[in-house]
Amino acid sequence: MTTPPVALTIAGSDSGGGAGVQADLVTFAAMGVHGTSVITALTAQNTVGVEGVHVPPVEFLDAQLSAVLSDIRVASVKTGMLATEEVIRHVADKAARGGLPNLVVDPVLVSSTGARLLDPGAEHAYLEALFPHALVVTPNTREVSALLGRDIRTVDDAATAAFELGRYGPWWVVVKGGHLGDDDAVDVVVEIMTGEITELRSPRIATANDHGTGCTFAAATTALLARGVPVLDSLRMAKDFVHAGLVASADWRLGAGHGPVGKLGSWPLSR
Repeated sequence: MTTPPVALTIAGSDSGGGAGVQADLVTFAAMGVHGTSVITALTAQNTVGVEGVHVPPVEFLDAQLSAVLSDIRVASVKTGMLATEEVIRHVADKAARGGLPNLVVDPVLVSSTGARLLDPGAEHAYLEALFPHALVVTPNTREVSALLGRDIRTVDDAATAAFELGRYGPWWVVVKGGHLGDDDAVDVVVEIMTGEITELRSPRIATANDHGTGCTFAAATTALLARGVPVLDSLRMAKDFVHAGLVASADWRLGAGHGPVGKLGSWPLSR
């Protein structure tokens, strides 16, 4: 067997296994990519909600990054929950030094209930410090609202917001807006340099098992980039992967709340 490409996730741990580092590593493996990880926060959570969060000292973040990057050739990197402004700026500094290739930034800012997870200083740090070093950023509509201070209600709103976020430096912006379509879940992709707008659509799936869809989409994109797939193709295939996972897990009963989107055995790697 040939040596697989390597992807790195810098994110929080989800003890329920639906999102965060756990979802990222499973997604990497499903796509034939070796996963490495840097854990920014530990959470006590399940399908019902988050019961506690512990953020390790930022020095330990640096130790994890150094251990991985000094020994293993990483082809692509994804960030998830970065927990604090200090963590965001440390990761941004590493990216500025060229240490985080093919960077996909999934700015985890808002909970599924709409609650802000980070303070305004952290949100500003995403824009001014981390976005300039990203190849792709993948906020959902709630996160775009937190970053730009206005609601995203239509596909046109999402496209306009993507261009505005593009002014901060990422090459590609994806506004994940699953609720924007009628019968379809729609994500809006903008290639900033060319101004090309692409809508990624898939049929909406009626299921409560949708925890981790955003993490899984960004992780699948990261894995495909590690395999050398072009950006837009990576985004399209990641969308297909999430849709297939939603179909596969639609009837799962793993807890009393929102269960995880499926990730294994739901998508042919040869596609």
